[in-house]
Amino acid sequence: MNNASLWHGVLPAITTPFTADGQVDHAFLASHARQMIDAGGKGIVPLGSLGEAATLSFDEKLAILRTLVEALDGRAPVIPGIASLSTDEAVKLAKEAKSIGCRGLMVLPPYVYSTDWREMGAHVRAVIGATDLPCMLYNNPVAYKTDFSPAQMAELAAEFPNLQAVKESSGDVRRFAGIRALLGDRLQLLVGMDDAIVEGVSMGAVGWVAGLVNAYPKESVKLFELARDGGPKAAESLYAWFLPLLRLDTVPTFVQLIKLVQEKVGMGSERVRAPRLPVAGVERDAALKVIDRAIATYPGH
Repeated sequence: MNNASLWHGVLPAITTPFTADGQVDHAFLASHARQMIDAGGKGIVPLGSLGEAATLSFDEKLAILRTLVEALDGRAPVIPGIASLSTDEAVKLAKEAKSIGCRGLMVLPPYVYSTDWREMGAHVRAVIGATDLPCMLYNNPVAYKTDFSPAQMAELAAEFPNLQAVKESSGDVRRFAGIRALLGDRLQLLVGMDDAIVEGVSMGAVGWVAGLVNAYPKESVKLFELARDGGPKAAESLYAWFLPLLRLDTVPTFVQLIKLVQEKVGMGSERVRAPRLPVAGVERDAALKVIDRAIATYPGH
């Protein structure tokens, strides 16, 4: 499959909503996904870090994918994160995702275990090769302790035509130039850290797997389009307003913080699944100051 446009634009990394008794809230999930697409999102990326995938059972993951595919009804692609403790389970999830109707995959290194390229490369090769779906490699060494270098990405790209994109979350904007130098336009580049969106787009990124979009979808799409079409200067004003919120995406409690923003703006609940707990104390006070200031100074775009 060759569908490079799959990776263009804002792709919300959707949060997983929970009911008061801790179950996945499928009704809200469906409506929230439609709201993201109505606001200009180009696809939905469930089961990622922000989606609390590590705390979801295999069956819960499949149920989430079925809900999203049905809710979007072909309007936009569902591109799930594929990660697990074992390679076998990741391969099984990839195959199930295709059968459910997902149109692409975001391929992650395994949870918990990380060593060298021989083992990590074997893992992602197994997942990318499990189906013919277009794949995006997710590089997030801070969270997963595995850092895929541009040379390793080039190795995978030469082997797998269906590897089409990379979500780059190393925090080093120089990586975009490094990937482009080795691969040209062979892989589409996407930003994976919210507070690097304008910088990433200026370095050639064509997409944004976004987090704060769950609370501010229209604003996220507007920021991306300004950066893409007009460069940093055009995006400067909106970015300045948004940046304190976007920085909530890059700390260990980013899931709790983004869900807190969702609740404060009427776009969801801050309920998370243990071992996560809603932020409290000094951290909560600091986050609420950021959120309240953003609401009070909202630019009205």
